[in-house]
Amino acid sequence: MSNTSREAILARIRQGLQQPAPLPVRPDFEQPVHPPLSSDDKVVAFAESFQRVGGEFYYCESLPHLAAQLASFQQRQQLGPPIVWEPALQELLRRAGLKYVADETGFIEQADLGMTSCEALVARTGSVLVSAASASGRRLSVYPDQHLVLARPSQVVAEIGEALQVVQQRYGSKPPSMVSLTTGPSRTADIEKTLVLGAHGPRRIALFLLEEDE
Repeated sequence: MSNTSREAILARIRQGLQQPAPLPVRPDFEQPVHPPLSSDDKVVAFAESFQRVGGEFYYCESLPHLAAQLASFQQRQQLGPPIVWEPALQELLRRAGLKYVADETGFIEQADLGMTSCEALVARTGSVLVSAASASGRRLSVYPDQHLVLARPSQVVAEIGEALQVVQQRYGSKPPSMVSLTTGPSRTADIEKTLVLGAHGPRRIALFLLEEDE
């Protein structure tokens, strides 16, 4: 590089340094961080987000409807009864006339399908917040190949912060030993950027939303 070119470059640098950099625009802290949800109805917004991240959503208006939806799911996946450890879920399935596996005998060998409840559903991200506080513990939402969730419309909140507040209000000074946000089926693309489902948890997640009066 000639001295003339070098001096021209240095002159432009010196000139640029003499002009102060513009300050960034001051953010409006009164405005919400996130854009509005896709729907004014949080349940609709959750269903859209949940399906967008790879979940399967089933609306159930009654216990017979739940029975039909779950039986159809099992038939399509060619699976037997789900493993269910929570007494409240067991009672609902009994009332719906559905079979389930209640004990842990042969759990590791037979854990193809597990069903749990949840703490909350997040409309923004389509996430399911589960915890170790229920009888399902830490294992039933993680170990089976396919994870079923039975929830109610009243459990849908808009944001993750609200879901964490639900847990805080429910358990107070004795929080669960584990809380987890499940967003779609377990997946990874760490190896050669090839998407693999079920790498760290269930390969499929399906949510059955049962109306409140059932």
